[in-house]
Order: sequence, then C-alpha cells, then structure tokens
Amino acid sequence: MKKLLFVPFLSLIAGSVFAGGLLTNTNQSAHFLRNPALDATTEIDGVYTNPAGLTFLSDGFHLSFSNQSAFQTRTIVSTFEGYKYADANNGSTTKLFKGEASAPVIPSFQFAYKKGKYAFSTSFAVTGGGGKATFNEGLSSFESQVAKTPISLNASGVPTTGYSLQSYMEGSQFIFGWQINGSYKINDNFSAALGVRLNIVSSKYDGYLRNMKFTVGGTDLTVNQLYSTLSASAATTATNLGALPATYTIGQLVTAGYLTTDKATSLSKGLGKDVTAMTVAQVQAGYTVTAASYSAAANTNQDKELNCSQTGWGVTPIIGIDYHINNLNLAAKYEFRTALNIQNDTKVNTTGVAVYDDGVNTPQDIPALLTLGAEYQLCKKWKVSCGYHHFFDSDAKMANNKQQYINGGVNEYLLGSEYQLTDMFLISAGGQITRTGVTDAYQTDMSYSLNSYSIGFGGAVKITPDLRLNLSYFFTNYDKWTKTSTNYNETTLAGTDVYDRTNKVFGIGLEYKF
Repeated sequence: MKKLLFVPFLSLIAGSVFAGGLLTNTNQSAHFLRNPALDATTEIDGVYTNPAGLTFLSDGFHLSFSNQSAFQTRTIVSTFEGYKYADANNGSTTKLFKGEASAPVIPSFQFAYKKGKYAFSTSFAVTGGGGKATFNEGLSSFESQVAKTPISLNASGVPTTGYSLQSYMEGSQFIFGWQINGSYKINDNFSAALGVRLNIVSSKYDGYLRNMKFTVGGTDLTVNQLYSTLSASAATTATNLGALPATYTIGQLVTAGYLTTDKATSLSKGLGKDVTAMTVAQVQAGYTVTAASYSAAANTNQDKELNCSQTGWGVTPIIGIDYHINNLNLAAKYEFRTALNIQNDTKVNTTGVAVYDDGVNTPQDIPALLTLGAEYQLCKKWKVSCGYHHFFDSDAKMANNKQQYINGGVNEYLLGSEYQLTDMFLISAGGQITRTGVTDAYQTDMSYSLNSYSIGFGGAVKITPDLRLNLSYFFTNYDKWTKTSTNYNETTLAGTDVYDRTNKVFGIGLEYKF
C-alpha cells in the first residue's frame, strides 16, 4: 500500500468568481451587472472599461461607488471504484464534492476629472479573485488517495469493507487593483489614454486530512493501527517462511506438497507480485522489508494540515483609444501581461508538498487582455452596445506551467441595451457568452474553467440631476465538463470527474457628478 497523499487546492479560487477570464474580474461596477457591454462607454465606468472615452464626459468631477455581493457553488461529481467503501456513501462509486464561495462585500470606487481635452481618473477594485471557497468534505483529488486503500488491501488478501476520514479545505484570494489613467482628446472624434494598475495579491489557505480509519475484518482501525497490524502480519509470515527450505522456489514447494496453492496465492498477494519462481529466502526477505516499511509508517503521523498565506504584487500597463462620430462610439483597450509571483508565508505544512513550504515563490501572471467595444444611440432614449474580450492566457506563466494546456485563451462576447423610461428611471439588460480555451489536461478539481453564458439586468434611478442609483442582478449558467482518466488522480485506476458551478451577483451603486 502506498503512502497516503494530501493534495491541497491552492489554486482553486485563484480564478475569478465574477465575469472575466481565468484570473481577471471585468465587472467593476453595479452598472456592469445590468449591462456588461461597457467597452465603449463614455460614462464614469470608463475609468476601467474605456479610459480613452472619458474625454467625452462633461467638464467637472465624476464619482462612482459600488458594492457587489457574489455567491457561487462549485460541484465535482466524481466516480471512482474506491468510493463504494466510503462510510455513508451507501456503496455507490459516485460521490459529490461541493464547495461554496461567497463574497457579500466587494466594493469598487471610480473617480474622474474632465477639463477641456484632458481627463484624469483613478479607481480601486477587486480585479481578481474576490471570495472565499469552502469544501467541508475536501476534494476528490486527495480523498481518492484514501479510497484506493481498501482496493489495494483487498487485492493483498486483507478483507477491507470501509473507510472514513475528516477532510476540510478553505481558501480565499483577493487581487486588489489601484488604477490611474490620463486621457487626451486629439480632435473632436478621436481620443487616447495611458494608464497603469498596481495589483496586490492577498491569499490564505487552510485545510486538513484527519482521523482516517479503515474497517478491516469488521474492526475499525486508525491508519497507525492498520500499519502496525500489517507490519506484524508481514513479520509473522517472514518468520514462518524460515521453517521452509530456503533455496527451494515456492512453485517447487507447492509441487512437493509443502505448500498449498492457496497459500502460494496468498504470498503473492501479500507482496503484490507472483512469487512462484522466487525462492523461499527471496520471499522471506521481501516480507521482512515490507514489515519494516509498515512499521515505519505506523510511527509516522498520517494526519495532514496546511496553513498558508500568500502575497505578491505586479504592475499592468494599459493603453486605449476611442473614436466617436455622431451616434456611434468605438473603443479598444489593451492591458499588458502582468508578471506576478506570489510568496508563501506558511505556518503549518505537513502535506509533504514542497511547493507550499514557507518562502516558496510561485508564478501567477495576470494575462494580457484585449477589449473591443461599440455603442450606438438608436434614439434619444435607447442605446445598444456590444463588446469582445480576449485573454492571452497561453502567454501567462502559471504554477506547474498550466498555461501549456490552454489553446490561446478565454474569449468573451457581450451585448447590452439601455432604455430611458422617463427622466428619472432607466432600465437595461445584457448578456455575455464565455468560451474557455482550456483543454482536458488543464481541468482538475483544484482549478477548472467552463464555457458559460451570463445574463444581467437592472435599472437606474436619477435621485437628483447629479446623483444616480444603480441596482442590478447578474447570473451565469455553466456547461458541465466531463473528464475521464485511466490514471485517476495518479491512483493507477480509472475514474471520472464532472465539473459544474453556479454564480449569481447582486449590485448596488451610486454615481455623482459635480
């Protein structure tokens, strides 16, 4: 039996819990939730989405403050032979692992000052991550290492009917972004902008794998008790073999009647290989080594625990252009790749996985992003908009070089519409289609990306001529992804994971100009 493994989900919530790419949040205001196609906006939201368009604001100060509340579930339906031995799984080979991510308070702030041909702006928001994910029963990637043990024990002739454990994982990640822009109107139709964003990463991960027990011969044994029992059994077998002629093979002893066929089969199971052609001395040596290995494992703490925090920072250069003619506005923005490394501050790491040791640095680049947008005023009260986003994920360095399993990157297609019901009330709605560029090799229960479509809607209330209230709701439907492997979580056995998730976000915000 191989040593039990523990594999934390350090990158599980590294991805966004909102709209955006694998690591980027594109929703930076309550306005976005009711109309995600803001890539060509000339309103205050342009501080993030279209800084070049800010030159078309009215002269003066413009301020926006929003809060978003996001709630997400992540489910992995895993099918693996070993799960039929799990207590309370009713003999089923399929088990559900469910995580919940919540972020009730996600504030964002945008500010712009426009004077003549110039506009200066700044913003602060959660530009990546943004929540806490909790898996109260851990993940299949490490429970499968426990679940394979009854299979191995039964194959070795040790009757095992069940297992139990306590498993828990919780992680949080926030990438805080502070952005400043300068915009200039080159002529009546064309403007450009330069900006920079400082990204600060703050993450924390806690988890454990404890109190593993196996039901062997009708008795519940802890891992240490199990190893001690196996060690004693192997040592007894080695001693008993000493009474047999050392130079004879097991096959010869069976033929001569010194051993039964069943006993020879049992000896093979105990060593995990056919011993027919091995001499008694060789088999005895094998059991002696096995007994010592089990004895060492019995004296080792099998509980695993992780308490790790991570910090890091990186800078994103940003350029943008905007072209405005009559009722049409066109815009483009490019955010350069952000080289970013995160460093561990680890209090406890008994997982045996060195990447989580104190002081270790891990690459986690924010990929480059290209956005294109168009907005058209159909009439005085009604405007429509569209947008396109491409994240260059394949060019961003990731932990374990996961970028090699991405074909290009994420693509997003956006559409929105706003209608002014009265001077006081406005309604809007929009949608976003996301097509992930990841391959099957990228997907794990620790980090996965799914195709999806999102719908947002809401409205705005003009409380005074200079003050507007935004209210919005945004939800995402995901396509399930099924991954089947002949070496499930490196157990050498077959298994299947079906990945899914849900997402909903509520937004409220105020816009003020003066």
